[in-house]
Formats: sequence, C-alpha cells, structure tokens
Amino acid sequence: MEAVISLFKEYFYVLSFPKIGLTDILEIFIIAFTIYHVSLWVKRTRAWALVKGILILFLCYIVAYLLNMSVILWIFNKTIAIGITALIIVFQPELRKALEELGKKNIVRSIIPFDEQKDKNKRFSDRSINEIIRATVEMAKVKTGALIILEQDIVLTEYERTGITLDSTISSQLLINIFEHNTPLHDGAVIIRGDRIVAATCYLPLSDNLGLSKELGTRHRAGVGISEVSDSLTIIVSEETGKISIAIGGKLLRNVDGDLLRKKISEIQGNPYETKKRFKINFHSKKAKQN
Repeated sequence: MEAVISLFKEYFYVLSFPKIGLTDILEIFIIAFTIYHVSLWVKRTRAWALVKGILILFLCYIVAYLLNMSVILWIFNKTIAIGITALIIVFQPELRKALEELGKKNIVRSIIPFDEQKDKNKRFSDRSINEIIRATVEMAKVKTGALIILEQDIVLTEYERTGITLDSTISSQLLINIFEHNTPLHDGAVIIRGDRIVAATCYLPLSDNLGLSKELGTRHRAGVGISEVSDSLTIIVSEETGKISIAIGGKLLRNVDGDLLRKKISEIQGNPYETKKRFKINFHSKKAKQN
C-alpha cells in the first residue's frame, strides 16, 4: 500500500505546476504587452504585407526541412542574416517612428483603451465629410487640381513628413485655398487623419502600373501609388478636365460625382478591409457597364 501511495506521490509531483511568483506574473504581463503592441504596430504599417510574405517563406522552410531538401536549407541558412539586415534598412522610418511613439505613449491609455473602439467605429464626423465633398465639387467646377488623402488604419507619417504640418480643422474654404493656383501649398497632396488636416504639399510615390491610362498625369499616378502602399482613400480632381476620381487598393474609379464620393467615404467609416472588397466589386461592375 505504501508503495502505491509513493507511486502516486511521484506521479503527481511530476505533473505538478511550478510555483508562480509575483515576478513571473509581471514577466508574463510584460511579454504579452510587448507582443500585442508589436503586432498592432505591424498591422498598421506596410510591414503587415511583408509579414505575410515571411510566413510563406517560413512554411517553405518547414516543408524543405521535413523533406530534407539540403540545397534549399543551405540557401535559407546563408541568406537569413542578410534578409534581417535588409528588413531593418527598408523599414528604418517605421522603426524610428515606433520608438518615437513609445517615448510619447501614455502607458495607462495603452493598457486600458477607454474609447478606442468608439473612435474606430467612426473615422470622420458628418461635418468633415460634408466639408470634404463640398470642397471637392467646388474645385471640380473650376478645374482646380487637387489630391486629398483620407488616412485609414495604416498611418502615413512617412509621407506626412515630406509636407508642411497644418493640424487644422477640416473646412471646404481651407481645402480650396490650399489647392488654389499659385499658392505656396497647392503643389502636392493633403493628408487627412480623422477630423484634422495634418499636412499639405506632401510628396507621394508614383504608381508604375502599366494598366493605367496614358492620358493620366502625375497627380492620378500619385493617388494610385499611395493607395498601393496603404489602405488610404484618395480623392483626385483633374486640373485639365475637372473630373473627380477615387483611388483605393491600387484601383482607380473615374468620373465620380458628389453622391458616389459621399458613399465611398461613408464606407470607410466602419471596416476598411470590407471597403476594399466593395470598391473592387463596384469598380469592375461599372467597368463592365461602360464596355
């Protein structure tokens, strides 16, 4: 009987959990906090697409390891150090910005996001939407070229820095005045974040999409270019024709009126990823009708 009891004691001793102290709990909390914020940062930058590519390469490595593909494993082992260095160089602006935000971050607000979900549910107020649409339509009437970027989840700080900081309330008069001919801020793009105009005369990456019409100028290519590297919605007013276009997800929808513009802006108030799907469906549907 004693032997059985001893066996049970040894068995349960092996299965017993180690003692968890206050230091262990604090360590778990710090690690979870770090992983959460790193994941959140990756999702809100261009690194999100890169992470998905890295996961695919990792799966390829696992397959090569299981099948003992020695040549592929050798290539992976020799290039991983170079790849990490290349990632640091490519994403240097994002990493620097992340460290800057870490220094400015309110830790309590990060741990307990009081109104974060409420803010995400509505990106722009009705007043801001009305002012943006009014300015766009007025500029289209007089053929004033304009490029307005409506930021979504991916923060456009990298491009905001290329312009002049404004941080002002959205108003149709201000937007019209910015893009007025021969004014200091008319050249470049305006970036709107929430209900604020954060910067003007910003420089954007040009799209190298060969499928775009040759009649489109630099303004339209810049609008499509920024939509290819971010989830932003871009409003473009042609200086030559006065027509309004919208770019999102690398797609360009031309000849947009005020009602359709309002509909597209309203769609990004909620889930931006669903917006991309709806935009693509509407884009192809309209294209089919035109053909």
